[in-house]
Amino acid sequence: MPQLITYGNELIRINPANNHIEYSTSRGLSWISRYSGSSCGTFRDLVVYNGKIVAVTDKGVYYSTTKGLSWISKCNSSATRSFVAIQDAGRELLAQTADGHLYYSTSEGLSWIRRR
Repeated sequence: MPQLITYGNELIRINPANNHIEYSTSRGLSWISRYSGSSCGTFRDLVVYNGKIVAVTDKGVYYSTTKGLSWISKCNSSATRSFVAIQDAGRELLAQTADGHLYYSTSEGLSWIRRR
C-alpha cells in the first residue's frame, strides 16, 4: 500500500511506526515530522488530488492544504472508515476497502458510491 507521495519539491510519507506525517526535501535521505496528532486516527494512504493531499484513515477521509501540517475531515461514514487505499483516477477518486470493495467519489471525497 503506497504511503509515500511527491508534493511539489517534497516527499511526504506516513511513518507507520508512530503514525506521523513526515516530509523530506533531501529525496528521502532525512525525514522531518510535520504532523503528529491523533485526532485523524491511523493514517493508511495518501494521494495528491486537485492540489490537496487526501488521506484515508481509520476515522474516514481527510484533506490538507498545508502539506500535511493540518487536516480537515472530508467524510467519516462507516464505508470511508474501512478504506485502506486511495488513488487519483482523473475525474474521480477511487478507494478500496480491505475486503476488496471499490468506491468512487466525484466530489473530491465528500461523498462516496460503491462501484458494483
